[in-house]
Amino acid sequence: MNINVRVKFLGAAGTVTGSKYLLETGDFNILIDCGLFQGLKANRLRNWDDFPVDVQKIDAVVITHAHLDHTGYLPRMVKNGFAGPVYCTEATADLMRIILLDAAKLQEEEAAYARKKGYSKHSHPEPLFETKHAEAALGLIRPVPLQKTFPIAERILINYVDAGHILGAATLQVEVHGPNQKKKITFTGDIGRYNDPILNDPQVFDDTDILFMESTYGNRNNPAADIEGQLEVMVNETFENGGCLLIPAFAVGRTQLLMYYFRKLLLAKKIPDVNIYVDSPMAISVTDLYRKYHYLHKLHDDDLSDPTHPVFDFKNIKYVRSHEDSYSINNIKSNAIIISASGMSTGGRILHHMYNRLPHPNDTLLLVGYQAEGTRGSRLQKGEKTIKIFGIEVDVKCQVKMLDGLSAHADQEELVKWMSQIKEKPKMTFFVHGERESAQALADKVSAEKGWNCYVPEYMESFALFNGI
Repeated sequence: MNINVRVKFLGAAGTVTGSKYLLETGDFNILIDCGLFQGLKANRLRNWDDFPVDVQKIDAVVITHAHLDHTGYLPRMVKNGFAGPVYCTEATADLMRIILLDAAKLQEEEAAYARKKGYSKHSHPEPLFETKHAEAALGLIRPVPLQKTFPIAERILINYVDAGHILGAATLQVEVHGPNQKKKITFTGDIGRYNDPILNDPQVFDDTDILFMESTYGNRNNPAADIEGQLEVMVNETFENGGCLLIPAFAVGRTQLLMYYFRKLLLAKKIPDVNIYVDSPMAISVTDLYRKYHYLHKLHDDDLSDPTHPVFDFKNIKYVRSHEDSYSINNIKSNAIIISASGMSTGGRILHHMYNRLPHPNDTLLLVGYQAEGTRGSRLQKGEKTIKIFGIEVDVKCQVKMLDGLSAHADQEELVKWMSQIKEKPKMTFFVHGERESAQALADKVSAEKGWNCYVPEYMESFALFNGI
């Protein structure tokens, strides 16, 4: 019987969050990624809406990488009745255990705090999902190795290659085999940077019939020029002002990259011999995985296990585990670096640090990655003078600075370089996972320069990819 293949965009269409693409292949339905919406309130409210598809009619979920905007809706889907297999790479499986359990804990804590303080509009605020739902979701995971074609149904195979974005992040290719022909559909996930000091360069599939292309930085270049020099200046200026440097950073990838650079600056004596507080239990757990998955990065054994200055355990690093120790950092008035999650300041321990430090003119808040529209990080980047935290408007009097080159996303030039390695142009390229302006800019560039068929989809749009293969 011939197979018709369709796609429906359930997220990351015109926005960088909520990645979800429903791939319908005859009578077998695959959800590619299962991410939370973040940022703008209109997007975040979609997390609470009824899912637009009966979750029990989804036969499998296939994940590109572990970040919440690609995995965070999975416990909610399980809560609503999904019980099928979840495929991902081996490192992603380990990261999802850390990330989803942490997300569930935060959901429960924030709901409890809102009930206690009464700042929610709901009389009895509830979490989006609970720990039991995250644990049930984790029980569905079936890890798949990189670069090995793996069947998930009688006529459907998947294959992963290293995307170089975070540990385990992969570009996914789905092969659909019909009675007459086979078709290849590629989902980039999030593509990392070339020449990253820690992670491997992103890999590419030589050919594909349909491409779903991320476009986070589709409208601009983001040179990673002299990161050490810029960090050196920001640290020293902050300390000269008598303050502390506060960095919201993703626990997976960005925090480890910052530790790598700060270690180099300390060993070169370019910054003072100060404490660096890593206030993210999740980041602590993630760091251990760099030893387990040594083939996914460039760090050598002597970097990880140096007896005097191991990259993630050198003497200046102070891992903060308990809430009490986290709150005690607020008593430090100067000469400290504080790294805490989340990277876009949407939740987590970073919020109480921001609550206490944004009003201090001597302190510096350093943004080190993409800030999605509508997040606190985006509002700070735009120069807003007050930010609501815990239901209270907090004055922003500290220095707010941005360091673009640390992003884990390929910029426009690198995205084009990645696409240029595909031997023949795809039948269609959909530009996703980018704000509309960014996605359209990349689509226009690729259409004009390469002659590809390009399209920027809308949320909930549906397309027939193949008829009767």
